[in-house]
Amino acid sequence: MFGIGGQIAGTANRSGTIWGNPFIRGVVRSVFGRYTYRWSGDQYPSRRPPAAGLGGRGGEANAGLFMTRYEHNGFADAIGEASSALVASIRGDGLTRLRPSRRFPRPGAVGAPMRAEQGAVRAADLAGLRDLVEQARRLMFPGYFDSEPLWDGEIEPRVSRLCESIAGALGQEVRTVMRYRRSEPGAEGWSVKGDDEFVHHAVSTFMRRLPAVRHLLALDVQAAYDGDPAAEHTDEIILCYPGLDAIFTHRIAHELYQLQVPLLARVMGEQAHSRTGIDIHPGAQVGESFFIDHGSATVIGETSVIGKQVKVYQGVTLGARSFPKDERGRVIRGIKRHPTIGDRVTIYAGAVILGGDTVIGDDCVIAGGVFVTSSVPPGHVVQQTRPEPVLKPTLRDSKNAPTRPDSPKSSQLGWLEDGAGI
Repeated sequence: MFGIGGQIAGTANRSGTIWGNPFIRGVVRSVFGRYTYRWSGDQYPSRRPPAAGLGGRGGEANAGLFMTRYEHNGFADAIGEASSALVASIRGDGLTRLRPSRRFPRPGAVGAPMRAEQGAVRAADLAGLRDLVEQARRLMFPGYFDSEPLWDGEIEPRVSRLCESIAGALGQEVRTVMRYRRSEPGAEGWSVKGDDEFVHHAVSTFMRRLPAVRHLLALDVQAAYDGDPAAEHTDEIILCYPGLDAIFTHRIAHELYQLQVPLLARVMGEQAHSRTGIDIHPGAQVGESFFIDHGSATVIGETSVIGKQVKVYQGVTLGARSFPKDERGRVIRGIKRHPTIGDRVTIYAGAVILGGDTVIGDDCVIAGGVFVTSSVPPGHVVQQTRPEPVLKPTLRDSKNAPTRPDSPKSSQLGWLEDGAGI
């Protein structure tokens, strides 16, 4: 395959005079050399070599001009070896190579029926999903994330355009990940037959649920404002709080998860995890007026159930106590592994609550740093035993050590004496 430099050189050669100028040859080589390619029978068996007789010179005479970009920088051998080895690895590995899809989206046919492409490989478009989430954010919070002011008279056309764009992009992505569709009997949409019918059902149902999602998000914003005295107004919550970002993405992703499109939902959730440090599995059921304060390192597992008006601080884990296995030692999937949290529960920083049979009753308070693996009745406070201060051994042995009648006995600190952290 020849680049622009080759065409210019050929034209110069045919003139019989221009290419004879050393200055012209130097300019062409320096400007176009790295972008031109030399024909190789091994690399391009379908290409023909440069025809002889251009300006009285054959293809071999011009071979120095047609350099690959790798020959130009001296990495040709290493790149060739790496490419050959990687191709062999990719063709021989069925685990890290994407399986061919039965139906692959035709470019430019957003939301339209797709033709089958034998051997086509395509996964979810990660950048496209990020853009889809941002469009949904602009739809849920009009005016906050738009580059231009939004006037009252523009709301209807702006909302219509966003809805049309979201539906089209979502339809294409749902069709792309049809291979990952769940089909458990009784699950929503499991009985829909045919790819086109399923895509239509999933996208149509998702779009119709967006008003209810927006209502829930409004309650989440109010809960954050009511629960954080540092917030001066609700606009600050929408624009600044990572907890709301994570909850917004979760409520969008959860609808896709419910509609049997788990991969797109999981990608959205993990992208929010990367942005905020908050890990909410899209399968988790979260009630209204949910507030995550600060949020970093918060983890909410797939089968968690969270009631209304729940407040969670940073570093909280709603996790699994153990993973039951079948007779062959494989992890059993599809069972409840994560706790249930009642209404009006507050869970402070660093608390860990584990187990699918663990239920935290309504109006409970879980203090920071506790480890809970059993149910808690409604209206209770779970906290650690109050720690008692002890004198450091160095002060205990000192003659100038402070003494008080009520001072507790000192104890050896062991490895803490070396200044090690916890």
